[in-house]
Amino acid sequence: MMSVLTRLRRGEAGMTTAEYAVGTVAACGFGGVLLKLLTSDTVVRLITDLIRRALSLAI
Repeated sequence: MMSVLTRLRRGEAGMTTAEYAVGTVAACGFGGVLLKLLTSDTVVRLITDLIRRALSLAI
């Protein structure tokens, strides 16, 4: 006769793989949004201005 704990363990087989899959999809989605944001004209202009100001202070 199987114990309750043994039956519960069998019911969760594969859950770790599913959790990794969901985490991977979420990370890829976040990476895509971040890439789109960082390559937008506004952000590129802000970063370029920031670097120019920093270099002008150093010279």
